[in-house]
Amino acid sequence: MPRVKRGKIHLKRRKNILAQTKGYMWGRKSKIKLAKVAILKAGKNAYRDRRRKKREMRGLWQTKINAAVRPEGLSYSKFMGSVHKAGITVDRKIMAMLAEKYPEAFKAVVAATKK
Repeated sequence: MPRVKRGKIHLKRRKNILAQTKGYMWGRKSKIKLAKVAILKAGKNAYRDRRRKKREMRGLWQTKINAAVRPEGLSYSKFMGSVHKAGITVDRKIMAMLAEKYPEAFKAVVAATKK
């Protein structure tokens, strides 16, 4: 049976690991042991933060909507309750965009909920 040498595979795997840690600081970009740990932690944080990002964005939208409805004499919770009762199906993301960039359109939405 012929001898099998796996040097190419080993080097390819190491090269891939170091390519993924490009730009990291200290030995994490050049030492295999440290790079492997860095990749695992980076992947774990990226996975977690993709979900956290959604939570944070929803909170930001709520803050923007609340800031826009306060001058109209409403709170965020009362406004959202009246939006649902009025049957307006615009989501928070779009409402926050309207409140920030198109205040006249947002005031029209607020007026529609007050009816």
